[in-house]
Amino acid sequence: MSDDLNELMLQHLPSPQRPLLGLTVLVVEDSRFASEAMRLLCLRSGARIRRADCLASAHRHLQTYRPGVVIVDMGLPDGSGADLIREIRAMTAPVPVILGTSGDTDVEDEAITAGADGFLQKPLESLSAFQHAILVALPEDRRPVGLHAISDDMIHPDPIALQDDLHHMAEMLSDRTDARSLHYAAQFLTGVARSAHDTALETAATALGRTGAPSAADLTHLNALVQERLAAGAAF
Repeated sequence: MSDDLNELMLQHLPSPQRPLLGLTVLVVEDSRFASEAMRLLCLRSGARIRRADCLASAHRHLQTYRPGVVIVDMGLPDGSGADLIREIRAMTAPVPVILGTSGDTDVEDEAITAGADGFLQKPLESLSAFQHAILVALPEDRRPVGLHAISDDMIHPDPIALQDDLHHMAEMLSDRTDARSLHYAAQFLTGVARSAHDTALETAATALGRTGAPSAADLTHLNALVQERLAAGAAF
């Protein structure tokens, strides 16, 4: 076998620098900021990525192909991520790795009980933590021999994606719709704020999400913070 052919073959095998080479990751995530983080993590790891922003979109993807990894956000606009995990786990042709993800630490047990192989806590920034979570969950016959996560690099998503998320939530909050929509907005913003290391926004979103009936004062405060962030972002 020629040296050129050997080199070509090696380029298509997982390596310490790209241990997830050859894997396709389906990310079911409604936040563009979190999705951008996933895109960077997959790109740096050698994996291909596809994104679904809701349950309906995820179902369409899964009817077409079987990814090697599915990462499911636990709070989606049209239903529960736990329900999707159960559906995927029950498929005739199983997905090798299913991971749950959320900015809410209280839902990890729910993800594992639903059938997830592991859980990624937001913010998703550590390349080694991302790679390790997938590598240890892969079946032994699919796991690259002798490879493990080695990079301590941290990724930094494009702030434009964060602005897109905030614009979307500003529209939802300004509508002052039903309690279910406001609960979703609070959950969404809690995860986004945690990913952006915005403690004030996270605290306000958490406060709105924990009230039995959304408080007008909490809603007004959260809306004001979102508008402040949008104004600050537009200034750059």
